[in-house]
Amino acid sequence: MKGSIIVNTDWEQGVINKNIYGQFAEHLGRCIYEGLWVGQESPIPNTDGIRNDVVEALKRLNIPVLRWPGGCFADEYHWKDGVGPKENRKRMVNTHWGGVVENNHFGTHEFFQLCELLNAEPYICGNVGSGTVQEMSEWVEYMTFDGESPMAAWRQENGREKPWKLKYFGVGNENWGCGGNMRPEYYADLYRRYQTYVRNYGDNRIYRIAGGANVDDYRWTEVLMREAGYLMDGLSLHNYTVPGTWEAKRQALGFDEAEWFETMKKSLHMDELITRHSAIMDKYDPDKRVGLIVDEWGTWFLTEPGTNPGFLYQQNTMRDALVAGLHLHIFHNHHDRVQMTNIAQMVNVLQAMVLTEGPAMLLTPTYHVFEMFKVHQDAQALATHTKLGNYEYDGDSIPQVSVSASKAQDGYIHISLCNVHPGESANLNLELRGLEEVKEISGVVLVSDEMQAHNTFDQPERVKKAAFTSFQQQGQRLDIVLPPMSVVMLAIAP
Repeated sequence: MKGSIIVNTDWEQGVINKNIYGQFAEHLGRCIYEGLWVGQESPIPNTDGIRNDVVEALKRLNIPVLRWPGGCFADEYHWKDGVGPKENRKRMVNTHWGGVVENNHFGTHEFFQLCELLNAEPYICGNVGSGTVQEMSEWVEYMTFDGESPMAAWRQENGREKPWKLKYFGVGNENWGCGGNMRPEYYADLYRRYQTYVRNYGDNRIYRIAGGANVDDYRWTEVLMREAGYLMDGLSLHNYTVPGTWEAKRQALGFDEAEWFETMKKSLHMDELITRHSAIMDKYDPDKRVGLIVDEWGTWFLTEPGTNPGFLYQQNTMRDALVAGLHLHIFHNHHDRVQMTNIAQMVNVLQAMVLTEGPAMLLTPTYHVFEMFKVHQDAQALATHTKLGNYEYDGDSIPQVSVSASKAQDGYIHISLCNVHPGESANLNLELRGLEEVKEISGVVLVSDEMQAHNTFDQPERVKKAAFTSFQQQGQRLDIVLPPMSVVMLAIAP
């Protein structure tokens, strides 16, 4: 394929919110326990029970915000069970995910410590489905009140003198489904009630996020914005990339080109979802005050053979890397409305950054995309104009190349490119308009020689980044050859 791209380096369109690169850690499978938390007595090196190797790897992603404790788990989580001396914490059955016993050793204090280690903003999801207004109100008081009160006194008794800073709070999760099977009218009324008691104490200001739609349930968005839009700061949206159907999912490995193509096409559907939900939000919020928060997204395949099906453990290939790149580009393009996203999930669950097995750890292809793309965080989106060909398969077609460009605060211009074709290179002519001089260009590529390439504990670097040199510069023009199924990041020095 041959194509052309114009990057208008002097046409800034708005800031790409760093929170688009947010993460999600639910009490699900081996995400928290074994993945992030091993306990103080573990032989695996840890800081107060939190795994050092995983934290050090995740810190390199500059994670801006971390969502917890769910997911479906949030609406059966009672926060008081997870504070105080660990030997006194209630044990419970995680009914949503595998029916395993949850010992509550990782709770509010441990989560805030994890966020501090990662330098990430905490995003807490409260329990509307099985919790009370009082329970939610007291949790906010426990976390953020600096004064004399029963909850503040209890926090201090449990070892935290000063309150934490908490910016993001979700009022329920998937209340159309696992969070209560509610109608939008009913949840809108509950949201209005519950959020009233998510109070701002002192100088702490909470960004309240309402539980939004499942995929293309546009009526849910309409009702929530009409009935409660003025009381929310954000509205969530959930959509997973699921080849096949929910009832008959495909494997993370062992797929063919038909499933590869289907996955890429379903990834691009996120653009339509955001466009249509945003249009409804615009009707009630033309100033775009309310952010669209895509706080669950990513691939969802069958679990790996031999693992607990309730743990949602799946391998991660170059296919996942391209799904991540396509989604991040779509979120960039909707930077005026999309103010946060949270890929599901951070460790050992669904489209994870990191996989662990006992003391061993590996980085997935998706991890490498997030590390490559972190330069887009809080950068100015640049206008692009493209003429690109399509990837055609079995009478259907999708764009073969996706591109996004931004200008960082230090003046560097970054251009990310995804070639979704598994067997064909893309020859591109790229013009840098508005740039008087191109001082230096460097590149990084993530690429593999087969669709199913992935990292294992025996071969943890089967898929990894490498220097990208397949371009020629002539002034403000570049001739670029993108390898098949590749993700490329170019950096242009000011």
